Amino acid sequence: MNAPNSFQAGNRIAVSFRGYNVTNAGKTRELLSHPLLKDRLRDRLAEASRLCHDVLGLQVDLYKDVAEGRPSSLETYSPDLATIVATELAHWDALRDILGKDGCSRIRLLTGYSLGEVTAVIVAGLMSFEAAMAPILELSVDAAVLAPAVSMGIVFSRGPSLDVEVIREKCIDLTARGEGIIAISTYLSPNTVLLMGEGDTVDQFKAEMADCLPRSVHLRKNPHHWPPLHTPIVLKKHLRDRAAVMLQTAECKPILPELPILSCVEGDIAYNGRNTRHLMTDWVDHPQLLWDCVHAMLCMGIDQVIHLGPEPNILPATLTRLADNVQSQLDKPSWYSYGLRTFSRLTADRRWLANLISRDAALLRAPFVKQVILEDWLVESPDATEAERAKAEKTTEPA
Repeated sequence: MNAPNSFQAGNRIAVSFRGYNVTNAGKTRELLSHPLLKDRLRDRLAEASRLCHDVLGLQVDLYKDVAEGRPSSLETYSPDLATIVATELAHWDALRDILGKDGCSRIRLLTGYSLGEVTAVIVAGLMSFEAAMAPILELSVDAAVLAPAVSMGIVFSRGPSLDVEVIREKCIDLTARGEGIIAISTYLSPNTVLLMGEGDTVDQFKAEMADCLPRSVHLRKNPHHWPPLHTPIVLKKHLRDRAAVMLQTAECKPILPELPILSCVEGDIAYNGRNTRHLMTDWVDHPQLLWDCVHAMLCMGIDQVIHLGPEPNILPATLTRLADNVQSQLDKPSWYSYGLRTFSRLTADRRWLANLISRDAALLRAPFVKQVILEDWLVESPDATEAERAKAEKTTEPA
């Protein structure tokens, strides 16, 4: 792989930042000695370590944690958040050097799933690292306290689109029984949503879903426990109100972002220089509108998405799955040649997509969107490393 093939393929680039996961180091350990990243990672992780101390009183060395391969857990949730954002910022600094001035001019927008949107706000110049992350870190302690009682369920349809209103109503009904809160946390696609629920509520949803949803709808329970951000579960610890109070005095620049931010809170380009505090407050308990952001990128003509951060998963997987499904749909024979009944059987598993394509041509662009995961590219491209070293040596030669 070389830089021209990887990064010059896109005329309209979106840069995406990842969120929290059960694994958060990715390939960062392998990149601690990388010429493009070693100094940036050391500086950013040192900054994040200081912030953990200043906000939470934690004595941490995040660089050492990465170097020694410390695993993630709910006990390390707060430092993990700081590590992810610090790593994403180091990746962003490196990406700008890789792309150069001409390449950076092709970046049309920033986006980020969950925590990644906070990084986008920092990169866009609306808030500093300290101003944006201090409220996140302070609230993360209680978010982690809630996590052991919270499970995630993935609800998906093998046929038509999900009736999300029915799913919402079922969550409201289960919550009203007083045995725990359950709600949608992410809209992944028209046929997939993520639920987060306390106690046995996800199991209860699965047991009763046949009463209100078609047989083509299934639920798979994730084995891990999750801090329940982007759901009303966080209201139990008053996280939204506390975020609003902290953000009232957080330093925030009243300017347009340096690059437009496609927000998973709103599902659209949302930050206008006056609403950053409001959107950051909504970020705490509003569900993530990931599908709206994916669709918006297709409508805007984005032809390359560069993913930053350690081991990005949600957005790359969503884009890849959509591209594969659209391509498979386009490759299927028409009903003229196979007969309507046979064609209906062929498309049954993607009926939601077939219906969408028939009225939304933007989806046809999905197979043509190129994706680059920056940390993979850095690990796999020693030739680019040498080129960048030569460039750096040239720029430091005396005149």
